[in-house]
Amino acid sequence: MTARTGPLRVLVADDHAPTRDDVQRALERDERFRICAFAADAAAAIQAAVRERPDVCLLDIRMPGGGLAAAWEIAARLPQTKIVMLTVSDDDADLVAAVRAGADGYLLKTMNFQRLPDALDGVRSGEAAMPRILVARLLGHFHGKEPRWRKLATDDRIGSRLTSREWEVLELLAQGLTTREIARKLVLSPSAVRVHIAAVVRKLGVRDRAAAVDLFRERAGT
Repeated sequence: MTARTGPLRVLVADDHAPTRDDVQRALERDERFRICAFAADAAAAIQAAVRERPDVCLLDIRMPGGGLAAAWEIAARLPQTKIVMLTVSDDDADLVAAVRAGADGYLLKTMNFQRLPDALDGVRSGEAAMPRILVARLLGHFHGKEPRWRKLATDDRIGSRLTSREWEVLELLAQGLTTREIARKLVLSPSAVRVHIAAVVRKLGVRDRAAAVDLFRERAGT
């Protein structure tokens, strides 16, 4: 891959003007960066990203339209662009949802903004832009629980048939969540969830989602 030359182009999307000003001051003092666009809501962020094709998108989670929705759309359209969330929320649910939406970093607005340039430069180089405490909590979320589907995966009859995302959808169905609730939890569209459910039903060779849930509960011993 050809080494990139010139400053990194950054899109800043946040509806809080003082935060945009803080980011601008932090990055404009560093010759490694150039801000290519500002946005104040998710729709404008997506439009600017598609138009400018930035190296890095810095997105506020709580901006109008939802930063997570913007991250999901930008990640799908511009897979080479790095996405970093900048937020006041240190909630585990927001952190996990951001990673699932395609974020490469998760920074808190309480950080020292003088450290922002190095954090963004690192994420462009393949590092995770995230405070260590949040990294530990993120790992704890994924490693601290033993998903019931891991037991099923040892069953050769069904274990190798489903993708990880299909297992997630199936487990959430077994928890009683609706299609729309699963979509919100996994940061997917309801139609995408329905596609996954149809794949689960087909791969397990059952008649419908209820039968798939019954099979799941039978194998998991619940």
